[in-house]
Amino acid sequence: MNDFLQTLKQPEYVHALLNPLPVYATAMGFLALIAGLLLRSRAAQGTALLIVLVGTLSVCPVAEYGEQGYDRVYSMSNKDGQKWLTNHAGRANSVLWIFYVTATIAAAGIFTLWKFPKVGAWLSVLGLVGSLACLLAGGWISYAGGKVRHTEFRNGPPPESPHGRESRD
Repeated sequence: MNDFLQTLKQPEYVHALLNPLPVYATAMGFLALIAGLLLRSRAAQGTALLIVLVGTLSVCPVAEYGEQGYDRVYSMSNKDGQKWLTNHAGRANSVLWIFYVTATIAAAGIFTLWKFPKVGAWLSVLGLVGSLACLLAGGWISYAGGKVRHTEFRNGPPPESPHGRESRD
């Protein structure tokens, strides 16, 4: 157990442990939101928006631990992996705002479904659109992230120019 607790002190490990959460939880919320809207159930929509809220807000610790572990992973990666890592970080930094906007919509939707149901229904639809945007953004970020240490996923050269982040050479 002590070894596991020591491993949890490594930000790159915590990042790898948490990084599926924004995509998986948001995907589950997206599917639940479709069901809630089709059923016209405020309770189902509220529950779905709560799941979306958890998924989108989970990007905060994922990004933070990713940033903290960047230098260590960069130093243990080969040249191609370093380029993919820089690209991965740049992609994340350029689209994190989508997750935050969607989290805000989800939180507002939960409140308005309870207090102002007609407005809440519209926010549920907007939350559905935001969830889809988050899923696409998360997939785009993950595409580059998976290539950092997994050479078997590399089917072409690494990107030449990072998205919004300079290399730390």
